[in-house]
Amino acid sequence: MNIGLFGYGKMGKKIEQIAQDRGHTITAKINDSSQEVDYSAFDVAIDFSTPEAAFENITRCFKHKVPVISGTTGWLEKYEDAIEICNANQSAFIYASNFSLGVNIFFELNKKLAQMMAGLDQYRVSMEEIHHTQKLDAPSGTAITLAEGIISNSTYDKWKLNESGDHIVPIKSIREGTVPGTHTVNYGSAVDNIQIKHEAHNREGFALGAVIASEWIQGKKGVFTMRDVLNLS
Repeated sequence: MNIGLFGYGKMGKKIEQIAQDRGHTITAKINDSSQEVDYSAFDVAIDFSTPEAAFENITRCFKHKVPVISGTTGWLEKYEDAIEICNANQSAFIYASNFSLGVNIFFELNKKLAQMMAGLDQYRVSMEEIHHTQKLDAPSGTAITLAEGIISNSTYDKWKLNESGDHIVPIKSIREGTVPGTHTVNYGSAVDNIQIKHEAHNREGFALGAVIASEWIQGKKGVFTMRDVLNLS
């Protein structure tokens, strides 16, 4: 499989390494929107670029019928537009706030736990996410996905950063050291706590999931999620 990489930072380099280890070829590395791109040179595009560049990168690929795997956050106000362009060009698309296989299983556990806790008013939910100091956005996209999973399966109706209250899922964001990503969901009561936690040891899990998604999407048309890739739907 020939892969075009949009964004060649730390994640792009890790994706390159894992893709090559799995027998694939990186045929393009695009780090600048002014670069000329031969879309016929790759079978799939993996986008870990910037919020400013992502939408254009993704939709140009769709217009050349190149399927896209995107893990770039911060551009999702245009997500529905991207889906429309994908479908209009009969291309294929997977976006995920986190491609780690373990995190996507964690997302499902989080939803199930939220359903189980929904009728137990004595418990209050809270969340904490920890990332390295170079991660400037807060909360993380993964934390937002977790919060949305709770909201869609409970009586909570919004999330807030560092703010609690009735029907609010409070998220605490910590930036320290070189932590690749730790996410904790806690349900606390006067008598006990119930907690689920995912702790990434490095970036390899994120990159591996993106490459596996690229392999899975070959020959498909439409918009999918990691739930489809992992057969969790």
